[in-house]
Amino acid sequence: QVQLVESGGGSVQAGGSLRLSCAGSGPTFTFSSYCMGWFRQAPGKEREGVATIHGLGPTIYADSVKGRFTISKDNAKNTLFLQMNSLKPEDTAMYYCAAESSFCGPKWVSTFHSWGQGTQVTVSS
Repeated sequence: QVQLVESGGGSVQAGGSLRLSCAGSGPTFTFSSYCMGWFRQAPGKEREGVATIHGLGPTIYADSVKGRFTISKDNAKNTLFLQMNSLKPEDTAMYYCAAESSFCGPKWVSTFHSWGQGTQVTVSS
């Protein structure tokens, strides 16, 4: 099982930026072999996909974050990133990174097998 640990969350005012990181590990873990993704869940709402990046590089974003968020990774360091700019109050949620999915896209939340414990992002107006 892949182990994932998120960091970088915090509180920021609307319009601000945050950069989330997700460190992966495991005896045979390599980012190039997995679809990786960022997901979020606000209180009382279902977990939703934010962005995914295939092991070979292609990325897919949820419509709500296009143009504001950027997903990237450093395969050599086994680290996934989510750069969040122009943050809005509706972005407030617990953010999770995930790996190992039959399909690579933010809509396939239920197919991801490995999850981190999350990092909180709070955006005030």
